[in-house]
Order: sequence, then C-alpha cells, then structure tokens
Amino acid sequence: MKFFIAFACLLAVAVANEDANILRAEQEVNVDNFKYALELDNSVNVQQKGDLNGEEWVVSGTQSWTSPEGVPVSIQYVADANGYNVVSANPPLPTPPPIPEAIQRSLEYIRAHPPKE
Repeated sequence: MKFFIAFACLLAVAVANEDANILRAEQEVNVDNFKYALELDNSVNVQQKGDLNGEEWVVSGTQSWTSPEGVPVSIQYVADANGYNVVSANPPLPTPPPIPEAIQRSLEYIRAHPPKE
C-alpha cells in the first residue's frame, strides 16, 4: 500500500514539474475505502480506488498519459495480498528475462526441502 501512495506522489510531482493545469481533482477517504481521480490538461489521467476486505486492502486503478513522442500510454492494475499486478498496459509491458538456471534449481531445492520448524 505504501508503494502506491509513494508512486502517486511521485507521479504528481513529475506532472507538477510540467506546469500542467488541473482539470479535475476528486478524492474521498473513509476508514474502509478510498478513491481519487486526477486529470490534467497535459493528457495525464490517474484514478485509483481501494477497499478494505477484512484485514486486506484491495486497490485498483488506471493511469494514462501521452509520452513525449506522442504515444498514448495506459496502465490498469490491481494490488492485493498477491502483490501488484498489471491487468493491461498499452503499449504492452516488456517480457521479463527468464530466471537463470542456477536460481531456478535453488528455488526447486528450497521447495523440495522446506525448513524444519
């Protein structure tokens, strides 16, 4: 959760450095949910909402902007107990490199030999 708050702050600072004007800014913060939206005149559009599900936060959001090259960029994500997961991205995110063979063998060994309590 701290990551998303920090990321939103960094995005806001980066956007603020471009002297963009705010077209829409909405926020609602409650004990068990929140939502906010920010739209600027330089094509930046950020929306995020979160709900407390028991003791776990489930956060989803979208971010979109136009790159300096004029390419529209958008990301849709969900964050929960399973971590941060990109649901869709345009342009598509690059494929991560494969896990090195030595690391893969180490992970398999750890799975096969769990620590004793």
